[in-house]
Amino acid sequence: MRWEEHLFAVFDDLEQQADGLALVERDTEVAELARAGYAEVDLVARLHASVGADVGVDLAGCDAVRGRLCRVGSDWFLLAAGPLEWIVRLPAVMSVRGLSERALGPEARGLGARLGLGSALRRVAEGRHEVVLHRIDGRRVEGVLARVGADFVELSVRAEQAAPVTAAVPFGAVAAVCRR
Repeated sequence: MRWEEHLFAVFDDLEQQADGLALVERDTEVAELARAGYAEVDLVARLHASVGADVGVDLAGCDAVRGRLCRVGSDWFLLAAGPLEWIVRLPAVMSVRGLSERALGPEARGLGARLGLGSALRRVAEGRHEVVLHRIDGRRVEGVLARVGADFVELSVRAEQAAPVTAAVPFGAVAAVCRR
């Protein structure tokens, strides 16, 4: 092998090693950026990307619920589980199974995504439907949503006596509201 060929072979080998190191470094940077980017993804973004999917939800103070994810608000979501509809308060969620791997950022969400739990409960109250309110302490209250305030809901509950009793339940105590 001539001196020139030998020298070019050494340079080619060094270039290939440098390219390999650059690829490894680039892959590491891409992985770090992906981890950093994923750190910005919240559960609501994953829920929005999963609308239409069948999901399983474990709730504080309530049995697990499985159903089709229909709608997502700022701090709640709606599940359809057969004939039942569940409005689930997001802070009461212990885990969710069946979510899409994707996430949907705020810029891609509709106007309804900004609505809070109060808006969803007001809609139910307008219909005067019988509901079961599941509290995070495990207790259930059956009745009709009467009025919805800024941070509480009033539930008209039929008591032992003939006249219904109104109970005010703070949003923080609500795990889910199930409509029959």
